[in-house]
Parts: sequence; structure tokens; C-alpha cells
Amino acid sequence: MTTRRWQRWIPAAVIPVVVVGGALALPLRAGAEVPLPERSPQEVLALLAESDVDTFSGTVEQTSDLGLPSLPSLSGEEMGLGAGLEVLTADHEVRVYADGPDRFRLQVLDERGERQLVLNGAEAWTYDFRENEAMRVTLPDGAKERIESRLNELKSEQTMTPSAIAERALAAIDPSTEVTTRDNVRVAGRSAYELVLSPRYEDTLVGSVAIAVDAETGMPLRASITARGETAPAASVAFTRLSLDAPEESLFTFSPPAGAAVTEKTLSERTPSGDSAGVEARSGEHHVTHEEPTVVGSGWSAVAALPAGSVPAEVSSNPLLLEATTPVAGGRALSTALFSVLLTDAGGAFAGAVPVEQLQAAAAAR
Repeated sequence: MTTRRWQRWIPAAVIPVVVVGGALALPLRAGAEVPLPERSPQEVLALLAESDVDTFSGTVEQTSDLGLPSLPSLSGEEMGLGAGLEVLTADHEVRVYADGPDRFRLQVLDERGERQLVLNGAEAWTYDFRENEAMRVTLPDGAKERIESRLNELKSEQTMTPSAIAERALAAIDPSTEVTTRDNVRVAGRSAYELVLSPRYEDTLVGSVAIAVDAETGMPLRASITARGETAPAASVAFTRLSLDAPEESLFTFSPPAGAAVTEKTLSERTPSGDSAGVEARSGEHHVTHEEPTVVGSGWSAVAALPAGSVPAEVSSNPLLLEATTPVAGGRALSTALFSVLLTDAGGAFAGAVPVEQLQAAAAAR
């Protein structure tokens, strides 16, 4: 596993662990209840699950207040790690465009400048304006259905959207989750039901999750997480502008600027182990694969784990990571209002919406 590949694990896997038992909570009441036909929590869940909106454009705002210090922006080899930590400490504005399942564009605007993801049929591009680096990902013929989940990962690696979070929330509902509704709301000028997910047990840092579900289409308009014992949200993702009209076709065409460093990748039909949706990067004769974290436990207290030796020494000793973590028995830990990360002395990594002590217990059991 390369250093840069492990660095991507922070935004791509640690943050989703926060919503493995739910999604993100926002104080939603800004006036009287929105008049809508009454629906039970189960009916709102069904409305959300049956939503099939895939043509739209809009602006999404991401905010977080996890109790972490603001960290400096870095460049060069430290940027990958800096980007992962910056996701946790900074706010983001995201412009999103979709025209069916095969065409998708994200433009992420934050302290690091602008980053883009453009998917157009069998071709996908990512681009970082600050670094002037582009990556082109090609899908082999006839393999689209088999690697569709990996395309969704490419989207999630760039940013979280209300739909991405709600999808994880729906997948994680089990008997440990209480599902209720609150007053109806308006988000981005649209009427919505507010669905609330709450853990029944106290072995998680998450207090509640709220998802604003569009009353007409079932599309998730806003998702937020509140930490246990708190009333203000720790993190939220919400549309501030939304149109259901088809975006212009030109938005799904991308050409890297002159002088950009371009990396080529091919999504293979199968990984070396035989699983579908493998990813192989080509840079000359260099081949890169990456190890996915395993999940220990389930629901709100699930823990994502990478085995000993997975975290390179140059990552664990990175000054930025040392600044963000504190020494604990067995390694170093990052602790926030909603989740914790443990980097073990043996080069393993554990993360979950649980206290550090639970991560240490999971590490000791492996």
C-alpha cells in the first residue's frame, strides 16, 4: 500500500464510519411546521428508499464542528494527508451536477482551492487546481454494472453529499436504531419530512441523525449528526440550491489544462483475488493495489480496521498527523465529538463512532 493510497483512507473510510450506524444532525426549525400530508416514520423511510432522482444540479454546503483544531494547509507529499484531515476541520461548498447514472460532476470549493470529479460514461476525471494534477479513470467495455460500486466510491472520495450519507444510514438501520420523525421543514426551497435515527444504546458517540427527505421525490436534501449529549450539530451536509432540470451537456466534458500532471488508471473487472470492481493504477510499470478496511461489529458501534503493517512509517510519523493525535496505550489516537481513530504502534489502524477505549479493545482482540 502506498503512502498516498493510505492517506485517501482518511476521508474515504474514516468519515463513512461515522455514519455506519446513521448519517449526519442540524437544527432544522426556522419557523412553523411545513404543511404536508402526515406520514409515519416507516412511510418516510419507504419514500427515501424508493427515491430514484438522478438528474439535478445544485449547491451543497458541508460544515463540521468536531472539536479539532484548524490545521495548516500543506503541499507536496503531505497534501494527501492534509486533505484528509482538512475534511474534518474545514467547511466546504460543493457544486453538483447529475444527468442520469452515467454523467456526474462535482466541484469542491474550500480552503484548498477547487477540486473536481467528472464522470461521463466510461471515463472519469479527477482534478486538483491547486496541485494542477489530474487523474483519468477508464472503465473497460461491458464491465460497468460489475464495478458500479467502485464508481460510487470515487464520488464519495471527493466529498460527502446528503444522498451518500442517507444511503449509508439506510443500510445500517437495525434493531439498535430508533426511527422517528420531527416537524416538517423546508430545504433549498423544497418541502421535506425530517427523519430522525437514534441509537438505542450508549456504546457510540452519536446522539442522533437527521435526514430531510424531499416530500415530492424522496431525495435526501440534508443530513446531519449530533453527538451524544449535545444539542448543536457536529457535522452537516445540506443543499442550499437545487434544480431538477437536466444540466448542460458541456458540464460533463473535461480536458486537463496545459501542463497538468496526468495519471492514468483502469478499473478492472476483477481484482487479483477474484473479486469484482478491482482498481489498478498504471504509472509506467508501477502497479498499485490497496487494501480495504474490514469492519468489526455492526451498527452504531462498528469499527473499521486495517491490520498491522498497513500504515507506512512515513505516514504515522508525519508532523501533521502527530499534531492532530495524542499518545495513548498502544499507539496514537485522534478523538473527536463523533468518532475516534487509533493508529497502533504495530502499524495498524482502527476507526469508529466510538470512544478511543473501544478501539483499543478492538485492537487488542486481533
